Amino acid sequence: MYVFISILILIASILLILIVLIQNSKGGGLASGFSSSNQIMGVRKTTDFLEKATWSLAGTVIVLSILITAFIPRAEHAAQSEIKQQVNDAISIDPNTIAPDFGTAQQPAVPAEETPATTTPAEESNR
Repeated sequence: MYVFISILILIASILLILIVLIQNSKGGGLASGFSSSNQIMGVRKTTDFLEKATWSLAGTVIVLSILITAFIPRAEHAAQSEIKQQVNDAISIDPNTIAPDFGTAQQPAVPAEETPATTTPAEESNR
């Protein structure tokens, strides 16, 4: 049913494109060729038909687009998506128990007590 409605939407869209291309934005288009008033379908009736066909096809595309959502193929309930499976299998970590690492892991911190008390000659002259 999904494929059938998709084909109907495609056909209606192509017909809508063709009807819009037939129309002239200034009121001419297909109707401009019918200048004789003794025709069965006059100029005004041609433009009315094209306008009604445009609105009908646009409405058809909208209704079919809404209708097709009911027929979207769904996966089985037993089969989960890979992303959902990864989320379910992920290990949860409490952020309150782990301190943030701001680059201290690359250079181990040396306690102040173990730091040698050496001074440079420039520091000695400033004293």
